[in-house]
Amino acid sequence: MDEYDVIIIGSGPAGLTAGIYAGRQGLKTLILEKQLAGGAGLMVPNMENYPGFELVSGKVLIDYTKKQALKYAKINEMEEVKKLEIIGDHEIKVSSQKAEYKAKSVILCTGTTHRKLNAPGEKEFLGRGVFYCAVCDGPLFMGKRILVVGGGNTAIQGALYLDTIGSYTAVAHRRDELRAEKYLQEKLKEKDIAMFWDSVIDEIKGDMFVKSVVLLNKKTNEKNEYPIDGIFIAVGDIPSNGIAKDIGLETDKNGYIITDKSQKTNIQGIYSAGDITGGVNQWVVACGEGAVAALSAYDDLMRIS
Repeated sequence: MDEYDVIIIGSGPAGLTAGIYAGRQGLKTLILEKQLAGGAGLMVPNMENYPGFELVSGKVLIDYTKKQALKYAKINEMEEVKKLEIIGDHEIKVSSQKAEYKAKSVILCTGTTHRKLNAPGEKEFLGRGVFYCAVCDGPLFMGKRILVVGGGNTAIQGALYLDTIGSYTAVAHRRDELRAEKYLQEKLKEKDIAMFWDSVIDEIKGDMFVKSVVLLNKKTNEKNEYPIDGIFIAVGDIPSNGIAKDIGLETDKNGYIITDKSQKTNIQGIYSAGDITGGVNQWVVACGEGAVAALSAYDDLMRIS
């Protein structure tokens, strides 16, 4: 069983930053990622609020950060952690589908997953017209009719991106005003993007692929059907907290891991950072929390050594 000072689960902005800081402190560090390094960060089309960059895509920023992290930590991609187990004082067994490891500390940076609408047709047409990532799947719909569902930053960034690559884009939002940053709202107004206010999906229709969507206006109770080629759903996220709950980490009422200001959880030797801790889901915040978690782990290990 390979042994590490720190094992970081998840390789988004928080996980990669934690890897950099842990490794630079001289800790033997392993990052385990169930998919490709970067996590949800790869899905961000453009950021204009990350310090030092007037405009940068999530993929570019992840590429820079991953390259830096590899100087200080080992990164195993496509390796999903299935279980954590306390086996001693500052001894944690980490089991993936590929191997078992022993760690003195664990930092959970497992992030979130896309919230589903649970609308009729959503599950049936997943991957056949229904998607959750504009950057990942948007290029399939150049010149086609797209509906983005949601009113936050992710939804509006996605709509702007889809418009940029040549899709005929509309946005449906269940309220009469957006939650996205004012700057994004102003950019949206500059585009020829139709808005369906106070509207939710009543049904998604098609044959092999999506052909139309029925929208329900919540104020008038009126239903209208529109021809559509693709639907991108961005209505928030839910925490990826399976292994956290299994080991007994405290979570809030929404399932986010509770930490103190040092990113410590209620279990000794386990820390958490990034979107999985709730609060402000911003790239720069995740990086900061990842750094704090790594430094906290280092300080605690120095005290017991």
